[in-house]
Amino acid sequence: MNFIRNLRAVVLSGALVVVSALSVAAFAAEPVGVKNAWARPTAPGQKTAGAYMELESAAAAVLVAVESAAAAKAELHTMSMDGGVMRMRPVQKIDLPAKKTIKLAPGGLHVMLIDVKRPLKEGDKVPLALTVQTPDGAKSTIKVEAEVRAAGGGAEHRHH
Repeated sequence: MNFIRNLRAVVLSGALVVVSALSVAAFAAEPVGVKNAWARPTAPGQKTAGAYMELESAAAAVLVAVESAAAAKAELHTMSMDGGVMRMRPVQKIDLPAKKTIKLAPGGLHVMLIDVKRPLKEGDKVPLALTVQTPDGAKSTIKVEAEVRAAGGGAEHRHH
């Protein structure tokens, strides 16, 4: 009896490992699609800039970090109006529900580039590295190039 009970436990454990591996493999095959990535140009002397994009995850995930070689620091931020005053605050993560487009856009969620290393001019490319985490804790990095352009300008760009 114990042998059969132990055998069932081993088979069940193995099946769970296989299912877990398959879901991670499916996520890794097409983790998060990124499109229309862009950043605002900076004014003379300006040391911060916003970067924006649309994200769509094949499976539930969370955007947990961002880095850029174009700035000393990059953070996930949100912007809101409070009594006529613009408030910008860092956020720890941005949820990416499965198959739903999440827009990082002016006036809402966005990437804040802090202490940009050189002025950002229209037509430049800003490298971004997005860190995405799955519910099981697995992390992957997505490389994106955001085109510097004025709000509403330019064609849509797709990056994966």
